[in-house]
Amino acid sequence: MDQRKVLLTIASLFMVGSAIFSTPEAQAEPVQAPGKIVQNGRASWYGPGFHGRKTASGETFDTNDLTAAHRTLPFGTRVRVVNKRTGKSVVVRINDRGPYAHGRVIDLSKASAQAIGISGVGSVTVVQL
Repeated sequence: MDQRKVLLTIASLFMVGSAIFSTPEAQAEPVQAPGKIVQNGRASWYGPGFHGRKTASGETFDTNDLTAAHRTLPFGTRVRVVNKRTGKSVVVRINDRGPYAHGRVIDLSKASAQAIGISGVGSVTVVQL
């Protein structure tokens, strides 16, 4: 690789890193964070019938919080969920078990889904932080 390509690569990584760490978590952003990719698959959102009920972790579910349900990740794990269609991402905390619908890898709270532009089911990448 020539020196110009190396410098462009370094500059690109710096710009991506700056965008990741200077943007508030609740704001959706079109940047993927470095981390361990846990899964690629379909995401849905849940909430209307669960708002105010206890989650598997024991806390009360609030559809307005940036949380999610995952089958195996430990409670409290923070993951970045990236909408593959829009490129937007959101950081959520795992506080429940699921999804139970076939073919889904994560269930997002309504606020989390809205932040990345998912109104039903969407294709996502889940990155453990």
